[in-house]
Amino acid sequence: MTARIIALSNQKGGVGKTTTAINLATALAACGNRVMVIDFDPQGNTTTGFGVDKRNLKASSYSLLMGESDLATATVKTSVPGLWLVPSTIHLSGAEVELVPVMARENRLKDALLPAHEIYDYVFIDCPPSLGLLTINALVASTDIMIPLQCEFFAMEGLSQLFKTIDLVKRNLNPQLELLGVLLTMFDKRNNLAQQVVNDVREHLGDKVFDTIIPRNVRLSEAPSHGAPGLIYDVKSPGSQAYIRLAAELMQRLTVPAVLPEGTPAGTTAQAA
Repeated sequence: MTARIIALSNQKGGVGKTTTAINLATALAACGNRVMVIDFDPQGNTTTGFGVDKRNLKASSYSLLMGESDLATATVKTSVPGLWLVPSTIHLSGAEVELVPVMARENRLKDALLPAHEIYDYVFIDCPPSLGLLTINALVASTDIMIPLQCEFFAMEGLSQLFKTIDLVKRNLNPQLELLGVLLTMFDKRNNLAQQVVNDVREHLGDKVFDTIIPRNVRLSEAPSHGAPGLIYDVKSPGSQAYIRLAAELMQRLTVPAVLPEGTPAGTTAQAA
């Protein structure tokens, strides 16, 4: 077994990275997968969203990154069966500076996650809203990247820089890194602009955009204050149901075998959609 390690990244804040990390991981765990979420944002919102008390942590993503603890020590069990968390604290904010003089600093998280490949089916890394050293570590450690993108004006602003960063990481540090897809979030069907954003993104990025769209949903917004994923807080809400559909779509994207078009010569391969 080899885990799919998926970085949730976008240098813009407030696009739904944390909401996606929490609820997509929960949906996949509910399907019987062994899932881990790494809170790699110093704000620690993913940690709070799972109801984990930051005050009594023995280890965190900071201590894991700095080599002060191993993966087993840094991992805590969540209230969701089959789902584990590496929590974050404000100490992670100092890691960018502390790692500057360190040799092979871009590989610290990758090395720390080596045991995860034999334990988990999926690992999600909730990246900070920046393209600094923490995000670079996440991209180097990952097999895939998912980009949450809000259905609002200026949604695609900054995407070109993120794509350049992905390309640089792929060429120089992690040749296996693949763009799993762009996830449209915060869709409000009452807003004509939201549908225009959906159309524009699909026109530019084609099949790299997930079919599933995450709607704006009050229940998803309320869930973190109760220390529970939206799927636990209200599984019937439109937002929770969207993440259940997304989990199914993600598993299909990662497991559907390549289909050879008619007329493809024997001995050649076609890339899966």
